[in-house]
Amino acid sequence: MSAPILLQVNGETHAFALPRETPLIYVLRNDLGLNGPKFGCGLGECGACTVLMDGRATRSCVTTLGTAEGRAVTTLEGLATQGTLHPVQAAFIAEQAAQCGYCLNGMIMTTVAFLARNPSPTEAEARAALRYNLCRCGTHVEILRAVMRAATGFTESVEVQP
Repeated sequence: MSAPILLQVNGETHAFALPRETPLIYVLRNDLGLNGPKFGCGLGECGACTVLMDGRATRSCVTTLGTAEGRAVTTLEGLATQGTLHPVQAAFIAEQAAQCGYCLNGMIMTTVAFLARNPSPTEAEARAALRYNLCRCGTHVEILRAVMRAATGFTESVEVQP
């Protein structure tokens, strides 16, 4: 029997005796009980399963447990600290950027990674950063406002072009 695979999720280390090729989303949802990442397409195309791996937005449905070994994985549940929402989470709430909420995990996680790289984006840059995250409910304007609001330090609501 091979050594267990060690996975750091939301700052805690977990050991798994699972095949290395197990999709990360299954480990996060089924073994750790985390509901942030959603299973959408299973092909890495919709973004609902997005997590941060070493700070980069990563599709957990096409990332294996073996690939994630030794890397820092952060899920939506790991963004808040000591009961305080992450500024991106707070901006999404303030802008009412949810309808069904299925895409929000991916939108929020992608936004966190994007703003870490580009803290003062233009609206066009924000649109480009989210272009591979699908939302079927049509809250695109609210989502974009939330991204821009988080980028402005949450000081004000921001007007965006529909």
